[in-house]
Amino acid sequence: MNKEVLNARRLLCPLPVIRTQDKVKQLQVGDQLEVICTDPGVMQDIPAWCRINGHKVLETISADNEYIVILEVG
Repeated sequence: MNKEVLNARRLLCPLPVIRTQDKVKQLQVGDQLEVICTDPGVMQDIPAWCRINGHKVLETISADNEYIVILEVG
């Protein structure tokens, strides 16, 4: 299992989701991706994208004006 971090800070919707999608294409099933954003919309957008595309949200964190989604590639 591989763990990757994607810096999507200062990007506005839909860019964080697009960058997440591009990064996931480079990963293998079971890999984890931590997406760090400053747009609060990602707390709904990335989990919705994961449901549609068969990925699993492991954790969402909101702290210090940053929004973090940790997902497992499905």
